[in-house]
Amino acid sequence: MNIKTIPTTPFTDQKPGTSGLRKKVTVFQTSHYLENFVQSIFDSLEGFQGQTLVVGGDGRYYNRQAIQIILKMAAANGFGRVLVGASGILSTPAASCVIRKYKAFGGIILSASHNPGGIDGDFGIKYNTGNGGPAPEKVTDAIYDRTKTISQYKILEASDIDLDRQGDFQLGSMVVKVIDAVADYAELMESLFDFDRIQLLLTKLPFRLCVDSMHAVTGPYAHALIEGRLGAKAGSVINGIPLEDFGGGHPDPNLVYAHELVEILFGENAPDFGAASDGDGDRNMILGRKFFVTPSDSLAILAANAHLVPAYKSGLAGIARSMPTSQAADRVAARLGIEAYETPTGWKFFGNLLDAGKATLCGEESFGTGSNHVREKDGLWAVLFWLNVLAARQQSVEQIVTEHWQMYGRNFYSRHDYEGVNADRANTLVDQLRAKGSSLKGKQFGQYEVLFSDDFSYTDPVDGSTSSKQGIRIGFTDGSRIVFRLSGTGTEGATLRLYVESYEPNVAKHNQDPQVALASLISVAEEVAQIREFTGRDRPTVIT
Repeated sequence: MNIKTIPTTPFTDQKPGTSGLRKKVTVFQTSHYLENFVQSIFDSLEGFQGQTLVVGGDGRYYNRQAIQIILKMAAANGFGRVLVGASGILSTPAASCVIRKYKAFGGIILSASHNPGGIDGDFGIKYNTGNGGPAPEKVTDAIYDRTKTISQYKILEASDIDLDRQGDFQLGSMVVKVIDAVADYAELMESLFDFDRIQLLLTKLPFRLCVDSMHAVTGPYAHALIEGRLGAKAGSVINGIPLEDFGGGHPDPNLVYAHELVEILFGENAPDFGAASDGDGDRNMILGRKFFVTPSDSLAILAANAHLVPAYKSGLAGIARSMPTSQAADRVAARLGIEAYETPTGWKFFGNLLDAGKATLCGEESFGTGSNHVREKDGLWAVLFWLNVLAARQQSVEQIVTEHWQMYGRNFYSRHDYEGVNADRANTLVDQLRAKGSSLKGKQFGQYEVLFSDDFSYTDPVDGSTSSKQGIRIGFTDGSRIVFRLSGTGTEGATLRLYVESYEPNVAKHNQDPQVALASLISVAEEVAQIREFTGRDRPTVIT
């Protein structure tokens, strides 16, 4: 076995964001760049000698090449076995499923999630721990610290593994097992949901659905489950072949980038149900016929209807949501008599709650929903959950949502993204908001009086760890609120996110367009933060 030790020098830009390290493909192709980060992961871990590692990715450009490097480095560093998805494919939730099922030491997932792919696109890498979830901050901090001092990495000199052929391969003293990327995940889904009932729905006229995989990783999973096991008509899954550049599209399941699906669901003779997934399969967008379900409402509605799904019929331990996500789920938790948790953005913050049995369902406004079945958000799981609810209730998506509003009231909610903003100016905007702090309390902005203003800080109820500076919150006396956050998922400039929320109990007002219902509050947000002055933009890039 020829293990080579390669001298290297640190890179200064390898600090992981909310979900790993994301850069342009060309950056990862820089000599030693990927190797430095992978070695830093291994150097930060203890006790993995002879253990199992899971590796897979979303199929974007550079996925295959990166996997070959990681396999050879895992062998050189002493792992005993690696499970890798066939063709290098594993959706992020499927990777979590495999880590948990086979009790792996951890996993390396290659994805830049919903960011564009291709030779000029983005690439990403993150480490997941043995619970199947994203590494907590103490682990990512250790990885980052190591990237700043690394001086060498180890790699096995060997031929590439055939990723397109399932079976066992020897790589030095390590075994590489190329596994079916779909089978374990499909088995898990069938254990959670009433597949027979869903199958009746999907094979009974006139129900029709359209699931858009956006030429990303969920294509094989959706084909196998929705058109295969559940019997939906061929063609129900569109854009189902994963492509290295996602077909030139932007694999972000929202009203702007999933425009093909939106046009179908809002067009003539629209299907009854529509859904889209993102690049690595952990996000989802849910649509009814000419009807959009916000991710915040989706979490609340799934929680309120969880008793209809076999895996959750005995009740929920709690519901967790990220701080910017609307408070709609909190109202469901209150009625169910269970705890509602508010965490920073980033799925890793849900991990302790799930592991401790404090929460069962989790969600983020950024089109991510999941449960304790894995330790990642899970786009296809959310689609199957909705289909199970539709099959049980025999109502349309719109009927289910509007009845939910009638019972709980409607949390009007919207997110405005300002993408690719000059990073210095975006940071200055946040700094000046932070400086205003509690001085905003009691100030009047039109009809809104400020009740509080803070920079969200979170203390984990399980391990006591704290996370500060997680987003500027401004709350008003009527329960409305605005939140400002800089996203950690982009690779160019900065993305400023503005979240606006207002609660409306009056059923007669529930049919308003959210942008109309929130117009005055959006104006307050723009005034308080001086968004136009700092960003140079007169409108957001994306509104959801």
